[in-house]
Amino acid sequence: MGNIAAMQNWDDLRLFLAVAREQSLSGAGKQLRLDPATLGRRVARLEKDLQAVLFVKSPQGYALTEAGSQLMERAETAEQAMRVATAGVSAPSDRLSGQIRIGAPDGCANFLLPQVCAGIVAENPGLDIQIVALPRVFNLSRREADMAIGVSAPTAGRLVVQKITDYHLHLAASAQYLQDHPKITEQADLRSHRLVGYIPDMIFDRELDYLGDLGEARVPLASNSVSVQVHMIQQGGGVGVVHDFSLPFAPGVQKILEHDVSLTRSFYLIRHADDQRNLRLSRFADQLITALRSEVAALEAKA
Repeated sequence: MGNIAAMQNWDDLRLFLAVAREQSLSGAGKQLRLDPATLGRRVARLEKDLQAVLFVKSPQGYALTEAGSQLMERAETAEQAMRVATAGVSAPSDRLSGQIRIGAPDGCANFLLPQVCAGIVAENPGLDIQIVALPRVFNLSRREADMAIGVSAPTAGRLVVQKITDYHLHLAASAQYLQDHPKITEQADLRSHRLVGYIPDMIFDRELDYLGDLGEARVPLASNSVSVQVHMIQQGGGVGVVHDFSLPFAPGVQKILEHDVSLTRSFYLIRHADDQRNLRLSRFADQLITALRSEVAALEAKA
């Protein structure tokens, strides 16, 4: 592969990283706000400059070649250096601007982040917030997001972790389901009821194995999405563990065995260590944490 110095500027690396991470011109184009055709020409020019094939193109997308993988390692190193170099540079205005991407589990992404982020953007009109809701752990080293919200604190990697807040979960069912099925007066009664929960082999964090903690193995109605589970319960599908903060969004769903079964979990804000000195991201993180704490408390008070 040709010398990396053959590239004209940092912008070439930035475009390359976007295509490599999104594995498509269309996905990278949306992120960069560039036309896919224009982006394709830039990639072709980059390959010509480096005298190397960086991607294998197929109907499934853009996959890195060996040369592409080598370049990605160097490009990510350059990206981290660029972040460190600009970390102390802040805009003269107190308002936040630019784009910030947050990765979050879908319970948080569906029931908390929409209103929290809408409030932050209302106060910072120049700010663009992207919420990526995926039921998995985000890889900040690969810059899948600027920061992530997790349900456990990672212990490996160059990461900075801040606890956001505790939240609570209880068993719940729709009023109609409870009316049409045998009474539930103790945990043992659950054995004669349909359970709603996670797909067991798709639980990406041990903290999410709520039904396992209750000794329940079979889940007749399952999804990897918290939002889908809540809708299943609301439609009379069965009994499941729900976040208290989701209940105000699910009329007709009520907590059961509230004093016998009560779970507490925590949200954590996770950032890459290289971003510690980035004043813009730090200011946003402070606002996000404060707003999330307030929103969880307000919604749980209504549950």
